[in-house]
Amino acid sequence: MFTMKKLIISIFTSILMFSPVFAGSIEVLPTMQSKTTVQDRVWVGTFQIVWNDFMDKIAFNKIKFPGGTPVIVNELNKQDFTIEELNEKCYYRYVGKIKKNTKKVIAKAIKKKFNETSDLLEQVDLTPDDRRILVYAMLKKDFEFVNPFDKLGVDTFRDTQAEYFGINEASSKELDYGVKVLFYNNTSDFAVMLDTNGRDEVYLYKTSTTKTFNYIYADMLKKQAAYSGDSNFGENDELMVPNLQFFEEKSFDEICGNRIKGTNIVIDQAMETVKFEMNNTGVKLKSEAAITAMTTALLPPSDPRFFYFNDTFVVFLKEKGKNKPYFALRVYNISNFQ
Repeated sequence: MFTMKKLIISIFTSILMFSPVFAGSIEVLPTMQSKTTVQDRVWVGTFQIVWNDFMDKIAFNKIKFPGGTPVIVNELNKQDFTIEELNEKCYYRYVGKIKKNTKKVIAKAIKKKFNETSDLLEQVDLTPDDRRILVYAMLKKDFEFVNPFDKLGVDTFRDTQAEYFGINEASSKELDYGVKVLFYNNTSDFAVMLDTNGRDEVYLYKTSTTKTFNYIYADMLKKQAAYSGDSNFGENDELMVPNLQFFEEKSFDEICGNRIKGTNIVIDQAMETVKFEMNNTGVKLKSEAAITAMTTALLPPSDPRFFYFNDTFVVFLKEKGKNKPYFALRVYNISNFQ
């Protein structure tokens, strides 16, 4: 019998033949609107949280540069993501002058709140100075699925071998895995939601589009609203999701070295780290972001502006009852994640 699995693998192989291959690592994006040509990309709300605090508590206005404001800054100025989309238990924020004990204060706070250490602070210049400012945030999520999914072993993801989890014919159909079908239009256009034991929901959308995360998320919701099929995961349905694990760090260099228009504040560093893991039991996410700035006596001159997710798919994480996700990930080259 020609099973659904064989059919989907056949179609995915056809898609692979017409899909461009790009080399490169995972691109950390500052906003859901950010464009990139990199296939594998990730966004977390952490840097936007830091930017919001920098705007509201340091600059007291939208950020503009005298020599011209980059697109990335205009996108961040919109503050399309705020801490209102998160439970306060999952983030820590610091805004203040850099003092001798600043690093110790932050380290103690994140240890107490999350039992975590920092992947970022060692790279941040924390030289004490009354003129220097630090804006920092950590976002931490650790949650389990309603029931652990089965480990499905190794199968292909595009032209690479990958480890999978999910639900197949051998899985216990008596278990409630908390899988909701958002829509199923065909074997290359579908989305599901995986429920968890906590406040979080995991959305998986099978799509090869390279458009921005905010477009993809809106497109997913639009298709869900138009879908009239069965939203229950049936006893004959199967789910196959690759394990994901990665760590990336990003310095937003196009922001650094610029003076904020109308002020004597110069941005020194702008950085973010993302550590993510998803397997059959749940999700672990730790992300940090930091901006350091210097207030100067004289304004410096402007610097020159310089269901079988075995093919491309996107992951969104959102808190229940909230309107917007706090995490987005596009997976194209599985070698970057395993």
